[in-house]
Parts: sequence; structure tokens; C-alpha cells
Amino acid sequence: MVLNSLDKMVQLQKNTANIRNICVLAHVDHGKTTLADCLISSNGIISSRLAGKLRYMDSREDEQVRGITMKSSAISLHYTKGNEEYLINLIDSPGHVDFSSEVSTAVRICDGCIIVVDAVEGVCPQTQAVLRQAWLENIRPVLVINKIDRLIVELKFTPQEAYSHLKNILGQINALTGTLFTSKVLEERAERETESQVHPNSEQGEQVYDWSTGLEDTDDSHLYFSPEQGNVVFTSAIDGWGFGIEQFATIYSQKIGIKKEVLLKTLWGDYYINMKAKKIMKVDQAKGKKPLFVQLILENIWSLYDAVLKKDKEKIDKIVTSLGLKIGAREARHSDPKVQINAICSQWLPISHAVLAMVCQKLPSPLDIPAERVEKLMCTGSQTFDSLPPETQALKAAFMKCGGEDTAPVIIFVSKMFAVDAKALPQNKPRPLTQEEIAQRRERARQRHAEKLAAQGQAASEPAQDGDDLETSPKGEEPRGDEQQVESTAAKPVPQEEQHQESFIAFARVFSGVARRGKKIFVLGPKYSPTEFLQRVPQGFSAPLDDLPPVPHMACCTLENLYLLMGRELEDLEEVPPGNVLGIGGLQDFVLKSATLCSLPSCPPFIPLSFEATPIVRVAIEPKHPSEMPQLVKGMKLLNQADPCVQILIQETGEHVLVTAGEVHLQRCLDDLKERFAKIAISVSEPIIPFRETITKPPKVDMVNEEIGKQQKVAVIHQTKEDHSKIPEGIQVDSDGLITITTPNKLATLSVRAMPLPEEVTQLLEENSDLIRSMEQLTSSLNEGKNTQMIHQKTQEKIWEFKGKLEQHLTGRKWRNVVDQIWSFGPRKCGPNILVNKSEDFQSSVWTGPDGKASKEAGRNRDLGNSIVSGFQLATLSGPMCEEPLMGVCFVLEKWDLNKLEDQEAGDKQNQEQSNPIREGQGEDKTCFSRDENQELQDGCSETSEKRTSQKESSLTDCYGPFSGQLIATMKEACRYALQVKPQRLMAAMYTCDIMATSDVLGRVYAVLSKREGRVLQEEMKEGTDMFIIKAVLPVAESFGFADEIRKRTSGLASPQLVFSHWEIIPSDPFWVPTTEEEYLHFGEKADSENQARKYMNAVRKRKGLYVEEKIVEHAEKQRTLSKNK
Repeated sequence: MVLNSLDKMVQLQKNTANIRNICVLAHVDHGKTTLADCLISSNGIISSRLAGKLRYMDSREDEQVRGITMKSSAISLHYTKGNEEYLINLIDSPGHVDFSSEVSTAVRICDGCIIVVDAVEGVCPQTQAVLRQAWLENIRPVLVINKIDRLIVELKFTPQEAYSHLKNILGQINALTGTLFTSKVLEERAERETESQVHPNSEQGEQVYDWSTGLEDTDDSHLYFSPEQGNVVFTSAIDGWGFGIEQFATIYSQKIGIKKEVLLKTLWGDYYINMKAKKIMKVDQAKGKKPLFVQLILENIWSLYDAVLKKDKEKIDKIVTSLGLKIGAREARHSDPKVQINAICSQWLPISHAVLAMVCQKLPSPLDIPAERVEKLMCTGSQTFDSLPPETQALKAAFMKCGGEDTAPVIIFVSKMFAVDAKALPQNKPRPLTQEEIAQRRERARQRHAEKLAAQGQAASEPAQDGDDLETSPKGEEPRGDEQQVESTAAKPVPQEEQHQESFIAFARVFSGVARRGKKIFVLGPKYSPTEFLQRVPQGFSAPLDDLPPVPHMACCTLENLYLLMGRELEDLEEVPPGNVLGIGGLQDFVLKSATLCSLPSCPPFIPLSFEATPIVRVAIEPKHPSEMPQLVKGMKLLNQADPCVQILIQETGEHVLVTAGEVHLQRCLDDLKERFAKIAISVSEPIIPFRETITKPPKVDMVNEEIGKQQKVAVIHQTKEDHSKIPEGIQVDSDGLITITTPNKLATLSVRAMPLPEEVTQLLEENSDLIRSMEQLTSSLNEGKNTQMIHQKTQEKIWEFKGKLEQHLTGRKWRNVVDQIWSFGPRKCGPNILVNKSEDFQSSVWTGPDGKASKEAGRNRDLGNSIVSGFQLATLSGPMCEEPLMGVCFVLEKWDLNKLEDQEAGDKQNQEQSNPIREGQGEDKTCFSRDENQELQDGCSETSEKRTSQKESSLTDCYGPFSGQLIATMKEACRYALQVKPQRLMAAMYTCDIMATSDVLGRVYAVLSKREGRVLQEEMKEGTDMFIIKAVLPVAESFGFADEIRKRTSGLASPQLVFSHWEIIPSDPFWVPTTEEEYLHFGEKADSENQARKYMNAVRKRKGLYVEEKIVEHAEKQRTLSKNK
């Protein structure tokens, strides 16, 4: 088939029912891009001989060098089946775990996906991840089992063994799908139950608890992959062949004379054929019969491979003639057997036909978008579809209809922005010359040639110096100038290209309506709320778009250029009908990473993309020449826009930090910065490794595993005394770690204790950080006296459920009533640490807000309380060990003594009776001016207080500064000292590491893991292969260069996948010194064996410029000069 013209594509785009938007998903190196190559070659875009070698969709240089895909790219293909013509928008996605964010962007704009699985390796970790992503986005998958040729050539399986191996792989994938399905059904059921609890029915029937509800009744047969359903294809993309069962059923129904329908059901599974009776039976396997799949399909393929690999020419000719194929003389004579196999199989079982036929039959068109998916896309945050305004709910119909009328609202989702070299844009490409222009140029060249000859003739006859003059004469120059003029008309946009080399194009899909060039459209940011717009703008507004009042997170723009995405090429389009994937130019000033474009402002922004990988690898970047800082800042902005997963931060220290998902991703971002976006030389710091600080329960045994008993108490007491000496005077420390500290002006006293939170609670707080953030917004709006009717029933339920879970985990005497007394979470008001308020004077809780006692008291206490919360926030943001955030710590404010403050106020009142009314709310007044900048302004501050402040400044501001500021500092110090009297520990970020390795390199893999502090969790052997799957955890701090080292040590036979998993306490104490006799004996006086936690702590302190306790010179008396050594 020849490459289709653009007009053909435009025509196909209009028939929405025959459009298929699909992406190819798989583990790294399972053959996605090779499969895409085979499908592209069927359209004549690339030669079929180059399919698999060219990797057409990998257009970046580093993708070609590394041999992995790093970004998702789209191409439109045309496929004819019978008299139906289909347009297939194919998106190739990366399989490497560092680029899983690109998979999310691809999955969002598709309706179906092809899951590719390697027949040898089977289901791998990333296969599970992409299946889950497809499931979460509610798109339908089909399965391609690729690399079947490896079963024949590498593993040398018999057809029977290959069949059981393929059955195993199918079983594994279906088991995965089953677990996803079960969890979904159970979630839905739980939701239904909570609803029925909220609205109990009036008639109470018999209360029988049904455990099985949901799973038995729900039909899940369509979810699973099985060849007889037609959603599995067996392929070898590199050899260019693939088949579904349907193709063989058609062939054999004519040959054997059994109905095609019967064959479709029996070609996969344990069915056997009786050739004499021409009957298919389900006989026991023990009789040495082969299943139909083996006998009729696999054996034929095996015998073909066998003949070609053994170079049995007669057999090859026989096979070719019996199949009725024509093989070119070049292929037949070729010495490489792969070429012959490719030539025969690609005619006999063309892979593109098998895969595309399955895609067209089994995957939905944009018209069949499930209602569930639409509702899910439109509900951001904790909203439900029913809670959206009616205008918004009405848009669901437009989604489902996917109509292209002029009245239909235009809804487009931009899933990512990608950078393209400005030269590659269609409008900047050099256009082909017309016949007249070619004739003109030929004439001009002739003239120039004639003049040149004439000039040479003159130069020969005249003296030399005249010849020199002539060369510089204007007559000789004229034609050159003329030529230049023509060139410049042909390439006008040259100066513009020089200004900005990179042009950004939005990777998008039209969900409804027709996108036309020049159309005005709203750009909705992820935080935009249609309800807010509808409140601000009156009903039925008819004002032009420009006159609308400003609404946050909404901009208005024009669709400048629309492009058809063709892999490496772009084609200009005038309009794009609904259901198509397209590129949009000119949005770089409006869209950062993803956005929703809509012609109606009542459309909600789509739910944000869910990313599997968390960005964790940080590096600081600076230009080699400081003068180039502006280029770097501009380049980083562009990089941030071009990559969906990268984060760019400017830290308090002024460093520019790049946060990426892993080493390969980091390398790609740095290359892009140097070569495309900033175009300057940059220097990159060592990776900045994040840690967390925490405290633990006092240990039961010491470092030599002896129980800490009475005989050693003496030494331990010495040590604790030394520890206490670090704490300055004037701070009382109780034996159980209660710190009592007074503000510098001695007017208020705080008592704080630190306790470690149970692990489950820390995990719960981490998971629910969004919910905690929304609770915080709610309480702040309560305090500002705003209307709080906005809170929705579902959110309220979630908050109570979260509270219930906390109460479940925090049980026992010391945690009694703690949940009700939680005052704040930290750091940044939503972190994994809690502040508990146990003081009698002032009750405040995060669940209810401050309780309304006498307003003066409450107002003042609330403002002083805000200072204490600010102190807690600062303390949790940077701990005492190495200024890293805290995690899993509970601070309890036991006492909060303000008596002296009140006494002083009473004294002030007596001294100045005339200022009686002024003194009533001193605490609240002062905090207005010295509040931490993170604090939202509460309603305690009134305008009058501002006027009165000058009069009372003298009373509450002393030489130590404003009182609220003193409270913040005192609370921060109290928290830090409370931590230091408990056993402190560092927490390291951990990767889970999946390694597939053959048995002969297992030892080397383990050696690399143990050298880098890794811990193996499990290893299992893959059935039917000699591959082991090792699951391990590895500290992020030790992971740099890990993948390379493993590849080197195992000669490339093992490659790891690293995914950030959790935070884990490093068991060793960073401050440990030997105290008991046994420890002195075991570790020596210096105890200078490597202490992992101390090493990490000192590294972080060095990086931050903090004091590091280390001896530069030890054993000075042993240093000898060389002369004495003689």
C-alpha cells in the first residue's frame, strides 16, 4: 500500500465510528517500537525490509543510541478491511520505568491499548504497571504475545512445550486482570454500603450479611484475554509475522471441512482432532494426542523455521509452493536465514493484518466511550459527578455523542506539550520549486557561466593588475547578489527561527465538537472550578469572550495551528473532527504541562494524570559561566514544560534543583538542557539525596546484642548526662523526656514531649495528605468567617473515615483521646507529623476548629496558638540532625503557662487606666504584625487593632522582639530539644528493585546488592525458563550507578528496574559511642568501623554547610618523616 495522501486522512478523520485511538504498552524491550514499525510499514511509510531495524517512532538521537523509547509519539495509519476503511491513531509509548509518566499521557487520550508481552520473559513488573494504568483510565486492552521466534530459536522448545508456556503466560496476565477487577468490584460495594448506611431504608428486612455480594453476579468474561475471543494475537515482530486464531480457522475450515465457528472455539484449549472421523473431541492428553493449536498451527511454523535454519532448500520450495507465495530471487539466495523467514512469513501471516484486524474488531471507537469513564474524567479531587453544577452535568451527553455539529461544545484535552525544532514545522519547510522557477534558475546559471568565461578571457589578454580590479568590480558581483535575493525569498522564516529554535506543540485529543484553526477557546487550568465561574457570571451570558470578568485558572486563546501527527513529520490541518488525536501549535504561553480546552466555561478541568513513578532524584544545576544564568533559567522553564514528570525548584539556598524520576531520565533532561533548551555548558552537582529524621523507642539491647541491664546502667547514665549537657541552661528536662522552656521575656512557659508514631499511622498520614490539606483549607475559611456550605457530603464522610482509622491505630494508655486533641499536622500543614494539644487552658482541634468560649479569651488564645503551630511547622520542616524534614513524630504540648503574661497585663492596666479598652486583646493585636508568612490571616485581627498597635507596642514588644515571634522561636526550640532527648534515627528513601537474571549470574547480582546495602526480599524462578526474578529493596542513596554496575558485572544479562517505594529507618544510631565494657572490647575505643547513619548524616551536613564533627588528624605522634624510615 502506498503512503496515503493528506486528503485521504482528512476524509477518514470525519468518520468517527471507524477511528481507533490506541497506544502500545509493555515492559522495556518487549518489542513495542518494532511492532509499531511493522504496522507503519504496512502503510508504505517505511520499507518493510527496514521494519524493526529503523525504529521509526524513536526520533530522538539518544533513543536510537540507547535502544529504548523515551517519549510517546503518535502516527496515523490507514487500514482497509473488507469495504470498511479505518483510521488508526497509533501511539508508541516507553517501557522504561523512568518514563512511565509518558505512558500516562498516552493512555489518557486513547480508547484502547495493545499490551505487548515477551513470550520468553512473560509478565514483568512494568507489564503490571501499564495494565494498572490502562485499567485506571478505563480503556480496553488487547494482548499481543511477541517474540515467539525466541521460543523456537533460543529456548528450542517443542511445539507442545511452547503451547503450555504460552498458556502459562496467558494465565499470569488474566490473574493480574482478575485482581484489578476484584478490587474494583469490592470498592464499589463498599461505596454502596456506606451510602446505604447514610440513607437507611425505612423497612428493615432481615439483617443477613452477604459476604459474596458483587463478585458472583458481575460479568467479567469480557475482561480476560483468550485467543478464542479474538483479543490475543501471537507474533514475532522482528520476523514480520503474526496470527490470530481467526486466520487459521478460515484456512482450515476450507481444508478440513469443519465449520469456522467450531474451529474458532476449539483451536485454543485442550481439544484434539480425529482426522478420520473429522471430529473434534475433548480427549484425555495421556493418549499422546496433540491439541489442535499445536497440531494445526505451531507445528507448521516450527517446520518452516526448521527448514530455513537447516537451509533445506527442497523443503523450503515445497512450503512456498504449497502456501502459494512468491519469494524474490534475492531473498531466496540470501545467506541470512532471518531474511528468508521474513520474506515467507510476512506474506503468509502478515503481522499488520493480524494486529490491525484485532484492533478494529475488539477496541472501541471514540463513540463507545463508557459513561463511567466520562464521569471519572470530569470529577476532580473528592467531588462526585452528582455534586457538579447542572450545566456541567449536561456536557456528559456531548462527550457520549462525540458529535461534530457546529452547536456541539468543543472539548479538547492536552495531555502533554512536546518540543519540536522550528525547522520541522510544515510552514517552515522549503517548498518544492515550480517549473517556471526551475527554468529561471537554469537561465541564471547559464548567464553566470558565460560571464565567467568572458571574464577569464579578458583577464588573459589584459595586464594582471587590471584583472584584480575586475574581480572586485560590481559587474562581477551582480549575479551573486541576485542569487542571494532568490534564496532569501524561498526561506523567509530564517530570522524567526534563530530567535526561538524550539516550538512547542500540544499533544491532544478532541473529545467533542470540531477544532478549527482560528477558533477562540478557553484554557482551563487544573485548579479551575466551573462553579466559581457560574457564580461570578450571570445566567445566560452573551458577552463576547474578551469582556468576561477575570476568573482564576482560566485563560482565553486562539487555536493557531492544527497538525496531523505522523511520527517524525507534521502535516498542516484546517480542522479536526471529534475523536481524533492532533497536535496544536501556539499554546506554549497558555499551557504548562496538561490542560483542558473548552468552548464552554461550564466544563470542568479533567482529572489530573496519575503518574506511577515519583520524581525522587534531585540535582542542583548552575551554568559554567555565571553570566549565562538567564539562559539557564529560561532553558529550565522550557524543560519543565516539555517533560510531564520533571520538577524544577528554586530552594531557599538559591540553588536551581532538577527533580527527575531516575538516572536515565536525569541524563535525558540534562542532555536536553545542554543541547536544546538552554544551549549552554552546565555543571551538575552530585545527586541530592533526601532523608527524613525521626525518633524511636529506646532500644532493648546494645550494639553487641547484650540486654541493657543494671550492670551497664552506670556507663549509659554517663552518656545521657553528656547528651543533656548539649541542652543549654534554663531548660528543664524530666526523666521521661518532657522539655519545659520559657520565652526569652520569661512571660510564658511551654512543656513539650516528643513520641514516635506507629508506622501504620505515619503511612496513613502520607496517603491522606490531600485530604488533610482540604481540612486545613476548611478550618482556615471557618476562622475567616466565610460561608462553609461548600463542603460536600462525600468529603465529610472521608474526613470521618480518616479519623476513625487514626483512632483504630492509636490505641493504648498513652494515646488515649489523642486523636480528638490533634491540633495540627506538619510540615506544611499536611505532613506525617502531628501536634497534640493537652493543655487545659485552650482547647483547639483540627477536626472542629477552636471552640467558641468567651470571645476575647478565645481570640487572643487563638492568635498565640497560631504562633505555637508556626513554631511546630518550622521544627518539623528541619530537624536537629541535619536540617531534613521530620517524619512519624508526635509532639505533645502538655502545659502552656501564660500566667505571668496575664499578671503583666493586669499590672499594665493599673498603670495606665486611660488605655483600658486598648488592652483587651493584646495577644491578638500583636500577632497581626508578626505572624509567620505561611499563616492565613485569621479574623482575630480587626482594622481597629492596627490603629491601636502604636500605643501598646511598648507593653508587648520588649528587647526580645514581638511576643508572638518569641513564642514561635520558643516552640521550635522546645520541639528540637524534645527530639534530642529521645533516640534519634535517620530515615532513608528506598527503591524496590526488580531484577531478572539467569541462574549463572545470580551470585554477581547478590554481590552488587549487598555491597550497596540492598536487601533481597524474595527470589523465584520463572516457570519453563532459567530466569530468576529477584525482588529487593535498595536505598536511593546507594542507587547511583547501580544499573550500570549490574550490567557490567553480569555482562548485560541482568538489568534492574528501580521504583521509589517507601521510607525506612536506618537501624544504626548516628550518635552512638561505645559505653559498656563489652562494646569497648568489640569495637575498640574509637569505634571507627563504618556507621551508615553517621556517614549519611555527615554527608548531608557537609552539603548544607553545617558543622561536621570529624577529626582531621588522628594519631599525630605516629607521623614519621621519610628520612627516619631509611
